[in-house]
Amino acid sequence: MPNPTISAGYPKALLDFAVSRGADRQVLIERSQIRLDDLKDQDNRIPLANYLALLKASIELCNEPALSLLFGEAVRLQDISLVGLIGVAFDNVESVRRQVNRYAPLTLDADDGGTADAIELVRENGDVWMKFTSEIYKANPLLTESGFARNVCGTRALQASLSASMPSLANLQFPKAIRFTHTEPSYRAEYDRIFAVPLFFGSHMNALLIDEAILNMKLPRTNPYLSEIMSARAEELLKSLESSKTTRGRVENLLIPILHTGEASMDMIAGKLALSRQTLFRKLKAEGVTFEQVLDQLRHKLALDYLNGKKVSVNETAYLVGFSEPAAFSRAFKRWTGSSPRMARLKD
Repeated sequence: MPNPTISAGYPKALLDFAVSRGADRQVLIERSQIRLDDLKDQDNRIPLANYLALLKASIELCNEPALSLLFGEAVRLQDISLVGLIGVAFDNVESVRRQVNRYAPLTLDADDGGTADAIELVRENGDVWMKFTSEIYKANPLLTESGFARNVCGTRALQASLSASMPSLANLQFPKAIRFTHTEPSYRAEYDRIFAVPLFFGSHMNALLIDEAILNMKLPRTNPYLSEIMSARAEELLKSLESSKTTRGRVENLLIPILHTGEASMDMIAGKLALSRQTLFRKLKAEGVTFEQVLDQLRHKLALDYLNGKKVSVNETAYLVGFSEPAAFSRAFKRWTGSSPRMARLKD
């Protein structure tokens, strides 16, 4: 069963945006069931269902039907996702499109096994449309309007900043028109204000009509060293995302938020995955591990991170990785590493 996720930068920014417009932060957290700890790193993955719950709660609490659209207008992609930074690191628009297609799952991952590009060019009666292919956008107009507002406003801002050095860019309208698969909303006036181009609702695709000259236009060359660093980080995140889709990865993702309770069990995780215990056992076995090994190795990995990276105390680390007694944690840690947790903490 697909498990679509979105990068944590989105809900973090949305939470702040909704609060700035009068919503109660604690109520939003409770309604969305998003853990604040999961928002500390904007590259973390958040279930899309929780993000949509946050979005709907924000609309209700702010009493603003157009909130998703306004959020897209106000918050730039480069402020919430590495993909936004990569998008301004190449010297022509077509290169940007190819890179965004590669790294699109780092923003929103449908987890549906699809292989189509996130953005396709569709030529129709002499026009060039930039089509956004994901079925998730068709099913969720709030995501579409927010994403399109962010894309259009961000591109126009970049266009304005380059207009002095590239007069030809300033003369190109972006976009020339927009198609939406959803029906016209009650707040159509906000669409007109933000996009200021012909809009077509109830269309067969979500797409931006563009001037083909934009695709081949040369952009100012950016720092190649910086581009390499960002691309390397994106590749690392993409690899991590793919590994999280294995049965082991899904089990680990479910274990992490409940590990501190000490109540993590195979039956509990199987239930969360809508699998029988035996089916989960078989799936893990096919990947060469057991549930007990996944749990033990995850505790080991997190313990090292808490002790060395985050400088958490030994007792608190024991609690966080699911040990009720520090002595039991110390025995496990010595089995993992050959030394005591206190020694490991002092070494770093």
